[in-house]
Formats: sequence, structure tokens, C-alpha cells
Amino acid sequence: MPVTHRHSGYVLTDHRIAVPLDHADPGGPAIEVFAREVVAADRAAADLPWLVYLEGGPGCRAPRGLPGWLERACREYRVVLLDQRGTGLSTPATRQTLAGLDDPAGYLRHFRADNIVRDAELLRARLAGDRPWSVLGQSFGGFCALTYLSLAPEGLREVMIAGGLPSLTASPYEVYLAAYPRVLAHNERFFARYPGDQAVADRVVDHLRDHDVRLPGGDRLTPRRFQTLGITFGQQRRFDLLHHLLEDAFTAGGELSDAFLRQVDAVVSFAEHPLYAVLHEAIYCQGEASAWAAQRALGEFPEFDPDRGGPVRFTGEMIYPWLFEEDPALAPLRSCAEGLAAYAGWPSLYDPDRLARNTVPVAAAIYHDDMYVEREHSLRTAGAVGGLTYWITNEYAHDGLGQGAAALDRLIGMVRR
Repeated sequence: MPVTHRHSGYVLTDHRIAVPLDHADPGGPAIEVFAREVVAADRAAADLPWLVYLEGGPGCRAPRGLPGWLERACREYRVVLLDQRGTGLSTPATRQTLAGLDDPAGYLRHFRADNIVRDAELLRARLAGDRPWSVLGQSFGGFCALTYLSLAPEGLREVMIAGGLPSLTASPYEVYLAAYPRVLAHNERFFARYPGDQAVADRVVDHLRDHDVRLPGGDRLTPRRFQTLGITFGQQRRFDLLHHLLEDAFTAGGELSDAFLRQVDAVVSFAEHPLYAVLHEAIYCQGEASAWAAQRALGEFPEFDPDRGGPVRFTGEMIYPWLFEEDPALAPLRSCAEGLAAYAGWPSLYDPDRLARNTVPVAAAIYHDDMYVEREHSLRTAGAVGGLTYWITNEYAHDGLGQGAAALDRLIGMVRR
């Protein structure tokens, strides 16, 4: 039975449904999918249209608490916050749960956008019957929305996408060849804002190269792992985080401080979202193996080599094979990740012909300086999807949807026009 509670003027109802692990085998093993329905308390009895929210990631649970855009959404929708399969309360896929499987890589091949969409369709049938619903996709959630339009457009009333228009055809290697220059540009913006931080960052790398520095969990902080802190550059709310970390980096005695190491650990560990690391390159694969695309593309950009002798440059949203050696949360998943990186049988996620003929209204926000999603890829995709209107802006970074109601309000206005 659904469980309901009230909080801050909203009625929240928890739903759980069983779905096939493999939708091609509906009589086979099943997993559970969790979703939280949210409606304004003063409209709880109203016959409102449904809006399902697809979180970014991959491998990230739906928001807990009340995100800033929710108040705007609940003015006219009954909102569904979906924990995508393997995340949150949807039969979690972690080092503990995967350890008992004979073929964890084979299991996780069912955890991409296509099966997330098929789960959503079963959930829609449970909650909304035969009524189509609206979709709001943030980042990877936007990727899922395009897969939704490719596989089951009959289930959709309208689609809104924030920073999540991927290339329909680019290989993982092409995705990362385009990504590294964007990350370098964000490095330049960071050090232009905080020019004094370059010397501190260089000093940290020198110290890590010469000393065995341990994070609070006992694992080593290496120079290349320190460089992954650049993942914060792509979000407006976190762009300055590295500066605040570097302010507290060293003690008076020249050691790295406990406060610095604890805060670094919170950023570089994948303990809270291991699927993000394991599936990150797989979300781009269509008929080919990723073969550790980010690592291969890195060779084209010597600026990121911490041993080259130049100023330190931080990497971004890239997953490297060595992370499955250095991060204790990922180490048990190393063979699983290797299996996924070598797998070449990935089905297509998008149907270009069907997208070109699309009649479902679609509105998309494209962030001009987005570090995570290539702007030119997004623009080409926007031109390839029928019924899509877009808004390109440098007012927001990748987390524009999380800055309040304004971005969603504009998307709603666009999709209704």
C-alpha cells in the first residue's frame, strides 16, 4: 500500500512497483522501482496532469527534500520523483548488492535509459492509467527523455529538458574529445577568478607526489585523484568549492589539514553513487564498446598530465579505469566495470527517424557554457527533433534548474507555445 505523509504544504505519497529486470523477458527476474508523488496540499483532490521528473546522472537518486523548482511545478502538476532503477530505493545496485551476482556486468547492462523509460511506462500505467504525462529531464534525465520520445512517445503529453540534449550519434570517444576543451576553459575561468589558487594547487600536487597522504577512510589521495575535483566547476552552486578547499589546504607545519582532506573525500569518493562511475560511459554507447573512452581521449590533452611540469589542471566529468583501484567504494566493482567497458552489443538509444517526425511538444534549455554537455551537440540534436524549441543562455551553468523556479517557468511557457 502507498505510504502518505505531509510536509511544508505538500502531500507526499510513496509508490513501489515490480518491474522486469529485462523487459524483453517479462516473466524473468524482477526488481523494484520507487517513486514519490508530490502534490500541493490545497490541490491534493484536484484532477491534475502528471509530471515525472528524471534526475541527472546516471546513477543518481531523485531529490530528497523539496527542490527549488518543485513549488512552480506543483502549481499545475502532480509531480512524480522517480528513483531510476538501481538508485535510491529502487533495488539499489551497489558493491554490496552486486557482490552476490554471477554476472554483475550482465545485470547492469539493463540499467540504461531504454529500460528506465520502460520502467516509467509501467509506472505511468499504474498512476495515470492511459493518460500521457509530462516529463522534466535534468541532464542525463534529458537523455532519457529523448529515448522516451524514441521508444514510447504515445506516453508523453509534453517534454521539458534542462541541460540534457545529447548527440544522437556521437561515439563515447567523440563525446570526450569534445569535453576536454570545455574542462580546460572552466579551469581558465577558475584561475582567472582566483589567481592565487594556482600556486596552492601546484603545491598540493607536489606534496601528494612526495608523501603518502591518506583520506579519512584510509585510502590514498594521489595527484590524479586530486585533479578530479574539477568536476565541481560545471555547477554554479559549486564552482567556488575548490577555492574554499584550497584556502584550508595546509597547516602551519606544511601538512595537508584534516579539514581539507575530509572535504576532498566527500567530493572524490563515489560511495554515494557508484552507478555514476560504473555506467557513465555506457550511456553514450550504441553498437560499440566504450573501451574507457575518457582515458583514451585524455592522451590528446597533455595539459592534464600532473607530471609534465606545468600548472595543474583539473579534470571534469570523466571516469578512468584507475578510479576502480584507488576508490574503495569502486574497487569491488572493477571487474564489472571492465566487462561493461569491453561490451559492444549495446542497442541504439535513439530513433532519428521517429525523432524527426515527433509531434510531442518539447522545450529545452541549452546552457551556452555547459561543462558537461557539448553545446554544438545539443544544437544539432535540437534541429533534428520535430516539435522542439530551445532556449540558449549563459545565465545559468549546468545546474540552472536547481537555481529556483525561473528556468522551469520559462520551459513551461515554451512548451505550451
